[in-house]
Amino acid sequence: MFFHEDITKDLSRGKKFFEDIISFTVGPFTLDEIIANRVNTITIVDVREYNDYIEGHIPYAIHIPYKEAKDHTDMLDKDKVTVIYTYSDSCPRAYKTALEIIEKHYPAIILRGGFKEWKKFDFDIIKSNTTDYEESDKNE
Repeated sequence: MFFHEDITKDLSRGKKFFEDIISFTVGPFTLDEIIANRVNTITIVDVREYNDYIEGHIPYAIHIPYKEAKDHTDMLDKDKVTVIYTYSDSCPRAYKTALEIIEKHYPAIILRGGFKEWKKFDFDIIKSNTTDYEESDKNE
């Protein structure tokens, strides 16, 4: 029988787990800084439903439906890190998509907290069906 206490006492495994979280995720403040200063080094992918994407998404994000991500890696660049996000950390779609993309040899990381966390800090949001950057009206 598995006991949670047994696994948490494995300190080397815990250390590796948390190092991996830090290495393979990015927070909203860091992503905002990357967008502002070196957006050409990343590809941002929104894997939420299309209606949610057009109602509001992160600047420069492209929409690749979660269920179709493994079939649309042609939209990605192996020389850029793909930043994947979904609704929130409680939605596993970003993690599953990252696994599929990495299996096809594309570097990928997850936006911690997803779109919910991005919105929480009032960063720019695009409200249209375009992937071109337009600063949103934060007073809506």
